[in-house]
Amino acid sequence: MQPLLEPGDLTVIANTADDDEFWGHLVSPDVDAVIYRLAGVFNDIAGYGMKGDTFQVLDALERLGEPGWFRIGDKDFATHVLRTEMLGRGCTLTECALALCGRFGVGTRVLPMTNERVRTRFLTDRGEFSFQEYFVRERLGPALQAIEFAGIDSARPTLEVVSALDEAGLVIIGPSNPLISIAPILEVIGAHIPRERSVAITPIVRGASLKGPTVEMMRAVGPPPTPIEVARMYRDFAATFVLDIRDNELAVEAEEMGFRTLVFDTVMADGGGALARRMLEAFI
Repeated sequence: MQPLLEPGDLTVIANTADDDEFWGHLVSPDVDAVIYRLAGVFNDIAGYGMKGDTFQVLDALERLGEPGWFRIGDKDFATHVLRTEMLGRGCTLTECALALCGRFGVGTRVLPMTNERVRTRFLTDRGEFSFQEYFVRERLGPALQAIEFAGIDSARPTLEVVSALDEAGLVIIGPSNPLISIAPILEVIGAHIPRERSVAITPIVRGASLKGPTVEMMRAVGPPPTPIEVARMYRDFAATFVLDIRDNELAVEAEEMGFRTLVFDTVMADGGGALARRMLEAFI
């Protein structure tokens, strides 16, 4: 999206519910992944961290008897060290994120959804797990029974987030997992989203998720994993819903729910450039 816009025209509001602490340092995977992608240093092959990273610090920790299941690279460690040091000086999560944008040469503003602590908790047949424990250590093995967001009731959107939403010509709810990536953001900032200027993109195409275990999680805790059920989850926040061209027969049903419905090829084989261009052509 950013290459198609003027510098400063894009703001990304990132989920912080999968943040966690490792060896005294706060790791913000979603915030960092957005910054790394915009800076051109994201490790697309691994799906996390930075390109060409090494793991000497982690290897040393493992030799000292520490668990190494959460793979933090050396370059990535530097980000977490800096963020934690800034927080210790009294900076907010937002101030940390904006400072990191500047240090990585990123002109886009990447804003945490809140400055308060929110944590995803997975309730399973083998007990309760944090986001990173469930996804990385357990590899989604335990049967999922429920998803909760600890701290969400006291979390508030930041002034920066509210201002960005007020000023936005278009708000896009991307095709991420609606239960764990989008839901915590909407619970915090949903009341401030300008519905008539907002569009949501389906994360499900012909019964399969574009990325990750969206379908499996929806089957486990509901609702049924269909584009229409995702649309139902978003109808209070977006006036427009984007279906994939392979599910174009669902357009009438989405329109009956009150959506303006668009049908695009949502599979981002080119990294998302074509989809972003179609979105901008439709709205701006």
